[in-house]
Amino acid sequence: MSFPSDADLHAQAAALGLRLQQASLQLVTAESCSGGWIAKCMTDIAGSSAFFDCGMVVYSYEAKQRLLGVRAQTLEQFGAVSREAVLEMVSGALINSGAGIAVAVTGIAGPGGGSPDKPVGSVWIGWKRRGGYARAELFQFDGDREAIRRQTVAAALHGIGAQL
Repeated sequence: MSFPSDADLHAQAAALGLRLQQASLQLVTAESCSGGWIAKCMTDIAGSSAFFDCGMVVYSYEAKQRLLGVRAQTLEQFGAVSREAVLEMVSGALINSGAGIAVAVTGIAGPGGGSPDKPVGSVWIGWKRRGGYARAELFQFDGDREAIRRQTVAAALHGIGAQL
């Protein structure tokens, strides 16, 4: 099983950056398990200020609440790795930025932290355009921590493109 390489992610980000620029949209990222990797991929592209607004790495419950407005009740009832949490994350990212499109990710990259109902590799990704409805999808990725994170970045970038 192969996972996206750095070159794959760079090519995907470059193509997406061009599409965002053509659509006159800037991107905001709200990342938990990917640790800023989506933002890194986008800002590795020269001229990324034309299509990238900002990124937030929100690992703790407190950061998700403070920076994105995720409700404590949501985190208590559903946990951080949930459809409900990622929808609030992606909406909060748009509210707290000047961007026109957002992506949010939250998941369990491992090697620990999984449970029977949320095994390692479970990743929720959410996307939203300003003025539109948020969309979220659950992925179940395989491999070690790095492989799960690489697949998360690739799926997040692909999903942004699907919103254009």
